[in-house]
Amino acid sequence: MMAVAHAADAEASLEAPNVITLVSHALHGSPLAEFLHHFENPIFSGVVILLLAGVARIAASRSEIIPGPLQNFVEFLVESLDNFVVGVMGPAGRHYTPFIGTLFLYILSMNLIGIVPGMKSPTSSVNTTVALALTVFLYVQYTGMSRLGLIGYLDHLSGSPRPAGVIGYLIALISIPFNLVLHVMGELTKPMSLSIRLFGNIFGEDVLIGQMLLLGIAALSFMNSPVGIPLQMPFYLLAILTSVIQALVFSLLSTIYIFLMLPHEGEGHH
Repeated sequence: MMAVAHAADAEASLEAPNVITLVSHALHGSPLAEFLHHFENPIFSGVVILLLAGVARIAASRSEIIPGPLQNFVEFLVESLDNFVVGVMGPAGRHYTPFIGTLFLYILSMNLIGIVPGMKSPTSSVNTTVALALTVFLYVQYTGMSRLGLIGYLDHLSGSPRPAGVIGYLIALISIPFNLVLHVMGELTKPMSLSIRLFGNIFGEDVLIGQMLLLGIAALSFMNSPVGIPLQMPFYLLAILTSVIQALVFSLLSTIYIFLMLPHEGEGHH
């Protein structure tokens, strides 16, 4: 636990300071400072949730036949996300659009909020990305069990063997345990790869912006200037691009994982 705490402190020292960091330093040693320090990422995640819920609430409450700019934007997002999911999974994928769409918007907002001065991307913490990946993992397994049934789910994990003849049954009997172990290991590695990829990219961009900010301040330190050279500004565009790509990749892989768990024609699951 101490090692994890030191690692978190090291990560925080590389990123640009945010509002909670400054408040924690101002209240150093107090219980409130400890609380803010330990729950920094959940607090910013909560801010993102409130922002998304607020925008959705306003757009829904002001729904009109002739939509305004906000309603147009929200409807465009919903339609685009629905087309994205249906394009991967087919018409049956529309059932999963709310989950995938919420996942995309939530991750994208958490990625982008770190660009706002004084804020932080919660996805720059591996704890947040692991929680997201585990949510997808549990949802995929739940989908498999509910759509395939317990027997069908176990059959899927064992590679759906369809042996023919005595030799085929003997080979299947031997291979099923190995297929089951390999498939279970594959399912367990999916949340690991999702979480590490998202964390590494967002943490890397936040560190880059933070270090460029410090370098710009250090460049004018000999003048006792209260501000520095904005060396970090060009990297904001890179951060926006990376944030969108990573949210899209996370959502696309989650969509594919769900699709692979669904019954398909020819597998005997209807």
